[in-house]
Amino acid sequence: MSWLKRIFGLETDPDVQVFNIHDANYQEEVVKSPLPVMLDLWSPGCTHCKPMVPMMVSFAKKYKGQVRFAECDISTNPEIGRKLKVRGTPTVIFFKSGREIERAVGFKGSLYHTEIIEVEFLGHEFKI
Repeated sequence: MSWLKRIFGLETDPDVQVFNIHDANYQEEVVKSPLPVMLDLWSPGCTHCKPMVPMMVSFAKKYKGQVRFAECDISTNPEIGRKLKVRGTPTVIFFKSGREIERAVGFKGSLYHTEIIEVEFLGHEFKI
C-alpha cells in the first residue's frame, strides 16, 4: 500500500491489505479472485478520491478474509480504465465471481459501500 504514503501521506497498518492493481495483475487479483472484490479506481489529482483512503483501510480491517479490497491509479494504468469504461474518479466497482455487480461513480459515503458489502457480497441483512 505504498500509494497511501506516496499520495496521501498516511502510515500503513501491517494488518490491513489493500491490493495495488495494475495492468499486469488485474486478471489474477480481481477477475480470478476467490473473494468478492471492492476496487477503488482513482487518480492523483482527484480531491474526492482522498476520503476513500481511510474508508478502504477501515473496510479492509473489518472484512479481512471475507472481501478483497483493491485500488488502482488509472493515470498509470490506463488500460484498466479503458477496459472498465471509467469516466471519472473516484469510481468504485464491486466484483463477485469475476463479474461487476455494482458501480459507484463519484464519492459515496461509507454506509452506501457497507450496504453493498453486507448484502451483495456477504448475504447479510443490512441494518443501520
